[in-house]
Amino acid sequence: MRKDSVIANIADDLGLDNNQLSSRKLRIVSRSAEKYFYIKLDNGNLYIKDRIDRETLCGTEAICSLMFDAMVADPLNIFKITLDIQDINDNSPQFYHDKITLEIIEFTSPGSRFALQSAEDPDIGSNSVQTYKLSDNQYFTITENIRTDGSKYPELVLEKPLDRETQVNHQLILTALDGGNPIRSGTTLLKIIVIDGNDNAPIFTQDMYKVNLKENIPVNSTVIVVNATDNDEGINAQITYSFMKTSGNIHHIGIFSINPNTGEIKIHEHLDFEVTKNYELSVQAKDGGGLVAHCKVLVEVIDVNDNAPEISITSLSSPIPEDSAPGTMIALIEVHDQDSGDNADVDCQIFENVPFNLLSLNNYYKISLKSGIDREKSPFYNITIIATDRGSPPLSSTRFLTLDVSDVNDNPPIFSKSTYVAYVPENNLPGASIFSLQASDPDTGDNAKIIYSISSAITETPSMTSYLSINIETGVLYAQRSFDYEQNKEFIIEVTASDNGSPSLSSNVTLFIHIVDQNDNAPKILYPSPEIGGSAVFEMVPFVSEPGSLITKVVAVDADSGHNSWLSYHFISVSDQNHFVISEYTGEIRTSRIFQEKDTLNCKVVVMVKDNGHPTLSTTTTLSLIIADDFQQVIPKLSNKLKDVETQSNLQFYLVVGLALISLLFIITVMAAIISKCKQPKPLPTFSSLTTNLYPPIDPRTFSMYSDGSLPLPYSYNMCVALDPAEGDFTYMNPSGNVPVENLIDADNTEQAKESLREDFSKNDQVRICQVLLFLSGSIKT
Repeated sequence: MRKDSVIANIADDLGLDNNQLSSRKLRIVSRSAEKYFYIKLDNGNLYIKDRIDRETLCGTEAICSLMFDAMVADPLNIFKITLDIQDINDNSPQFYHDKITLEIIEFTSPGSRFALQSAEDPDIGSNSVQTYKLSDNQYFTITENIRTDGSKYPELVLEKPLDRETQVNHQLILTALDGGNPIRSGTTLLKIIVIDGNDNAPIFTQDMYKVNLKENIPVNSTVIVVNATDNDEGINAQITYSFMKTSGNIHHIGIFSINPNTGEIKIHEHLDFEVTKNYELSVQAKDGGGLVAHCKVLVEVIDVNDNAPEISITSLSSPIPEDSAPGTMIALIEVHDQDSGDNADVDCQIFENVPFNLLSLNNYYKISLKSGIDREKSPFYNITIIATDRGSPPLSSTRFLTLDVSDVNDNPPIFSKSTYVAYVPENNLPGASIFSLQASDPDTGDNAKIIYSISSAITETPSMTSYLSINIETGVLYAQRSFDYEQNKEFIIEVTASDNGSPSLSSNVTLFIHIVDQNDNAPKILYPSPEIGGSAVFEMVPFVSEPGSLITKVVAVDADSGHNSWLSYHFISVSDQNHFVISEYTGEIRTSRIFQEKDTLNCKVVVMVKDNGHPTLSTTTTLSLIIADDFQQVIPKLSNKLKDVETQSNLQFYLVVGLALISLLFIITVMAAIISKCKQPKPLPTFSSLTTNLYPPIDPRTFSMYSDGSLPLPYSYNMCVALDPAEGDFTYMNPSGNVPVENLIDADNTEQAKESLREDFSKNDQVRICQVLLFLSGSIKT
């Protein structure tokens, strides 16, 4: 048939729907048939791909067929298809030799027969050689004889005695005709030489010899010994053996050799059952007189198990998703053994312990998933397939498959810890990285690409995003602004790590961010209050104070914590170092010795409060300590000092100061008279009994606050003297009954005394005192 000719509609024959041929992937699976046939998926027809030569495929076998498999998927099915190759008369009969020489003794009797070489026709049946025809002559005719295997061969029949003297040579045309339509023929030249003598031709003991050989027979082994006899004597009885025909694939003279004297046939090359299963040898025996005889030697090759099974991969799905369901088909393999019989029966198995099954389908095996697989545990599988035949001894072959497992997003990102703790110093640079969170994802590709985000803030801090940000790719946490330990000591946030799979998986982790305190706050003095406006604070110190008496206490706090908030108190400027001492750790100011008359009235000290941080921060405050038993002692001395200081001032200013002093003395005199009438004077209480309760939060306008600790009175009281005369008042505390009013200091007198105590001897303080005296003078005149 011509190329692209339609053989049949294979889809109809197999009962397949033409519309599903493409989706089910109908195809031919065969080692030999694929180059001769192909299928069109749009109509299901089977076509000729290449010319088929029956003689090449099957030689002289009477039945010639091609077997192949048709395979469809979804679901998988395999069909066995056999195509019978019918012979056509496409080969002409052919003689191997173009000329045949035959020697006939002249006294050969008419009717004698001479066997001739038969013609070969690869076709079979009626298309093979059917008859022989001889060109016209008066001495010879041709007849046909049949061997035991059914093949025909020509015999030359002598019809009339020969006369060598009349004609030595006879040249005839021998024609072989087949039975095809149209008839084909082949010719050869038959040359007959008339000779004298030798009237007996050699005779073989058998006209056909048969022998079976195993394909692994050693080279140079004897196959068979043919034997022919001749009744003549002498040279006419000497027989020489030779092969007659060597054409085609029937005779393989290169494989076999014959001893011309003994007729012993030996093998020269290795036999292969898978290449040629039988051989036909034509042997000629020729005597010395030129007479010949012919026989056939049929050699059948017996298969031995010399071929291991061959494993070929028909289809393979790799990689496979790790979430593939059990039963999913992974691969289809074909196992073929070129041997025959039990030598070709093959058993196949998987060597490793892998989650796959191997199911047999005739000569095919299907590999399917036996159980679930996990790419994170095994990203690939090495599958070893072993095929073993049933020969003796058995042969086996191995095929290795590598099956990759593709990733599915089945693992969320994982943090190494459930919580993280970070310590960040305050006053950090904005934008600095403060911590790095790392999550791992055993998946691959986008499924392992992690995105970080701050999902929530557990700390109740408004606008957490203004404090912290996170790099979505690296997980590095950044500070958006500088932290202040005094405002936020801790942040608790929840960070989410999400992968880029579909659907996305995520996990959370809690991060505790502790702000580490830095020494960034100087000590703050609570007492004396810093809100007085820069003026020195006055404290009265009784002249009769004993050494070690508590005068006052400097109270300070530090907003920092830990070592940074440990405070110490020191004098850095004091008019007389021997009068007072300050406790380094409590800030208490006490007297250091008994005062003398020569001691200065006013002692100005500067107290420095410093913390224990690095670097050290400090704050200072100034106190004026007035040494006197009562306020009356203070005023004259202050006035004298004012006079000394103002000596160089103009006359008008002195007049104003004098008038103010006179008015002050008048007021003091009036107050003293009133007090003396109300009550006899009692000795002034000592101030050594002042307790440490001197420094609760106070009004910034108050000089000092005295609290009962061990006063000799049967009661206690707090006295507050205001700077503003309109705001002067007393706060009474009566834990044991009514307090006698006569024990209280007159408010007006106290106002004047306390105003006087606020003075320092700087020029600015002197001006303030003068302004107070002028105010008082104006009040007296009024």
